[in-house]
Amino acid sequence: MTVSLPLVVVLGLVAWGAVKFLGVRAWLVVVIALFGFYLADTFMAPAIDSGTRTGVDVVNGNSD
Repeated sequence: MTVSLPLVVVLGLVAWGAVKFLGVRAWLVVVIALFGFYLADTFMAPAIDSGTRTGVDVVNGNSD
């Protein structure tokens, strides 16, 4: 059985868990999310995208 969840849902659950159980401040979660959007608009975006895709492939066991 394959379950497909959008990345936003997974990150939202992780953020909620961090606020609820680890005592992370909600404003810190917002700042980190905004920083992520900022990075997506810089020259580093292709490197981040490539690294993320490679990491997902390693976790999934896809070797091309």
